[in-house]
Amino acid sequence: MADGLQWFDADLAIVDVETTGLDATKDRVIEIAIIHMRAGQTIERWSTLVDPGIALPDEVVAITGITSEMLKGQPRFRDVADAVLDRLIGRVFVAYNHAFDQAFVRTELARLERPWHDPPCLDPLVFAREFQKDDGSKKLGKVAERLGISLVEAHRAANDAEVAGQVLYAFRALVPPNLEDLVALQAQWSLQQEQTLALQRKWRGQVDEDGMPGSTMAALTSADGFILGPAYIYGSEPDPIRFFYGLLPDVGGKKAA
Repeated sequence: MADGLQWFDADLAIVDVETTGLDATKDRVIEIAIIHMRAGQTIERWSTLVDPGIALPDEVVAITGITSEMLKGQPRFRDVADAVLDRLIGRVFVAYNHAFDQAFVRTELARLERPWHDPPCLDPLVFAREFQKDDGSKKLGKVAERLGISLVEAHRAANDAEVAGQVLYAFRALVPPNLEDLVALQAQWSLQQEQTLALQRKWRGQVDEDGMPGSTMAALTSADGFILGPAYIYGSEPDPIRFFYGLLPDVGGKKAA
């Protein structure tokens, strides 16, 4: 990652995939879009349907509007791998809930033994969870709507990708301009958000067979191997004592400390 690189001026590859399911190791891509954006502008809009080579579940048809008939005669992923790599290499990877899209792209390329070194990644969902914390649904369409961005024909890759890029740019004034700083901040927020969600699932009784919340240990564990404590669920205040004292009314003209 280049020191001092400003993410706004960087070449971004905004990626969205539609798939046969949620498991990148078993399911396959049926549509991929990569939108090249820079400085808030769309440079190139590219997308293609992809024949997955496996059956298309009815629920996927219902969500995306993509049918098995539409996929007949479409290229397989191996046929578009070069086009995908050409549009990813040298660019910042951006996707809404990027772990999902990145996992599918990485796995499809790995099946073809095509090397791809993961680039810096930005995820507008992480920022939406911070800046629209109390505003309801964090689905892309809802987040975009609150920002005055229109999403037409959701769950089609090119439309979702371009709107995800616009959402990221809409948060520009609220985040660091330096790409390295933004990636570091995103990692911190993402970890805190994952733990909060895991704790919420645990409180609702949703635990896995090992008694852990419905999230992976990796999502709960810091880079140093330590699990973050419950202090990290209090928004921007990591200390729960200070957090609760901050809720107390002022006493004698001076807030309790």
